[in-house]
Amino acid sequence: MFLKSFLSRYLPQVAVMMLLPAIISCNGQTRKSAESDTIPMSPAPEFIADSAMAFINKQCSFGPRVPGSVSHQQCGDWISATFKRLNCEVIELTTTVKGYDGSDIPCRNIQARFNPDATDRILITAHWDSRAWADNDLNKDAHHTPVMAANDGASGVAVMLEMARVISQTGLSYGIDFVCFDVEDQGTPSWVEDAGDEDFWCLGSKYWAQQAYNIGYHARYGINLDMVGGRGGRFAIEGFSRRYGGTLVDMLWHIAHQIGYGEYFPLREAGYVTDDHLPINTIAHIPAIDIIPNTDNERSSFGPTWHTSEDTPENIDPEVMKAVGQSVLQLIYNDN
Repeated sequence: MFLKSFLSRYLPQVAVMMLLPAIISCNGQTRKSAESDTIPMSPAPEFIADSAMAFINKQCSFGPRVPGSVSHQQCGDWISATFKRLNCEVIELTTTVKGYDGSDIPCRNIQARFNPDATDRILITAHWDSRAWADNDLNKDAHHTPVMAANDGASGVAVMLEMARVISQTGLSYGIDFVCFDVEDQGTPSWVEDAGDEDFWCLGSKYWAQQAYNIGYHARYGINLDMVGGRGGRFAIEGFSRRYGGTLVDMLWHIAHQIGYGEYFPLREAGYVTDDHLPINTIAHIPAIDIIPNTDNERSSFGPTWHTSEDTPENIDPEVMKAVGQSVLQLIYNDN
């Protein structure tokens, strides 16, 4: 497969990629270099940004998708039906998890399987729930209101749906599992004394990863998409992604630069983020990476709308989604 051939044929280029952060300028932007290394590119279908944007608008039309709400139920039904319409087999894995305050939270993971009979598989994931509290809003009166989550939730699902749409039209020789994780974003709110406790984040992916491990599910690799549509979004290399999926990181970031989206994928290391890729790595033992923003914004490294009332479709940049979606499509079609 391509990943294996990449290692054997382009190992010197991987070494070059490991050194490329040294050519980042002092303002954090990638300088053009004389590097002309390329990897072979198989034809990949076009990711349509306007289509992905329509998928965001549709999710947000239901309102905030807080687990247990009517909006959550309706949007989940729509996501499931849309994947089915795109020729995917849909499996729903439901359970109840405990929130930070001991409350029971319904959890609905939606897994859409393209080419379900194939044993050779790739895993693409994102969370679809909305945070129940806008606890990073500058307006404290908004802290107890739910987030619309156009970026922090809907964008990752929108990219997966657009990928499924184009894959359904062109086909692949192997299987893709698109998993929409629930209850990712219900971690302890900021006003609680032990708000730094990370045990209550990513509850849906923890449950999914344990079930996947129990049945012996395997995929070549996983890619998690989180907040992949915000204006100004730039995706440095997250720490756990480097630790568990360093070769995949090098390949994807290399591809993004080669096809013209290098400005969105700066060649620099970022911090460690507790996100849905972590249970995939540590529980399901599938090498997985995270595409997640890392910015210099003073309100949050995830961008200014993170966990605020401003996380709305008006603050989405379709070109950011295009950069992510096209880069991932190019990666997986090089494996075809």
